Amino acid sequence: MHNFEHLDVYNKSLDIVNRIYGVVRAFPREELFSLSDQFRRAATSIVLNIAEGSGRSRKEFAHFLTVSRSSAYECSAIAEIARRRTYVSETEFKELYCELEVIIKMLNRLRQSIREL
Repeated sequence: MHNFEHLDVYNKSLDIVNRIYGVVRAFPREELFSLSDQFRRAATSIVLNIAEGSGRSRKEFAHFLTVSRSSAYECSAIAEIARRRTYVSETEFKELYCELEVIIKMLNRLRQSIREL
């Protein structure tokens, strides 16, 4: 079993969850049960899949990291939609996008290292 709480990618993912929860507060009310909710769920999925996968075999953990990465890509797409709808500023979008790119790279490296064990 892996100690997921000490993984840098886990902690960075927790940070992005908090950031996204803050960002969606500024979304229009009509997005409450659609884009806002989807953004929160996708961000949370990054963290939860890291945690859940850490309690599995190496092969399964690698799979859960792939699912986490997919959720990070989903967050990137939602951030782009939010930017185009002017729910977030260009600056906010770029910051979110860059943070998500870092998380994706970290997930890729961790997944690769687990598969090489």
